[in-house]
Amino acid sequence: MTTAYDFSAKTIDGKPATLANYQGKLVLVVNVASKCGLTPQYEGLEALYRKYKDKGLVILGFPCDQFGNQEPGSESEIQEFCSLNYNVSFPMFSKIEVNGPNAHPLYAFLRQQQPGTKPSADDLQNNKLYKYLNEHLPENLVGDVVKWNFTKFLIGRDGKVLKRFEPTATPEEIDREIQPLLS
Repeated sequence: MTTAYDFSAKTIDGKPATLANYQGKLVLVVNVASKCGLTPQYEGLEALYRKYKDKGLVILGFPCDQFGNQEPGSESEIQEFCSLNYNVSFPMFSKIEVNGPNAHPLYAFLRQQQPGTKPSADDLQNNKLYKYLNEHLPENLVGDVVKWNFTKFLIGRDGKVLKRFEPTATPEEIDREIQPLLS
């Protein structure tokens, strides 16, 4: 059976890396962007990583420019932005696509394992992101697609995908869910 550990990607500095390096850890995979309304989530993600890295949590950031051209920079520009603005110390990878025919194989796997759900009527009315998507990009709200930047996938220590968190789920909300898994 395929697990997340069967995939590899290039690190943000261009070196090949296999996700098998994280075997036995709880892994949170996040598609990130530097010019997004959700970019301040970097701060919470970094806090989560620092809080739990010694207990077995690793966060993997995958820059993606598929949503509103919100990650236009080069890998070195992304790395500099993350370092200067959010002091990011969790592993970052080269820019990838998460949807469509050129989606990175890891993301095709993650989406297939945890397809996500359509936002509720309440979300569509009251949540700014989902309201925008519903009005401008309704195709982002159906199927297994990654809806926007900062969609998060939680991978168990065995490499199986446990849960998908949509973009508006904050690192603080995720903290409550991962805490029992780190015991």
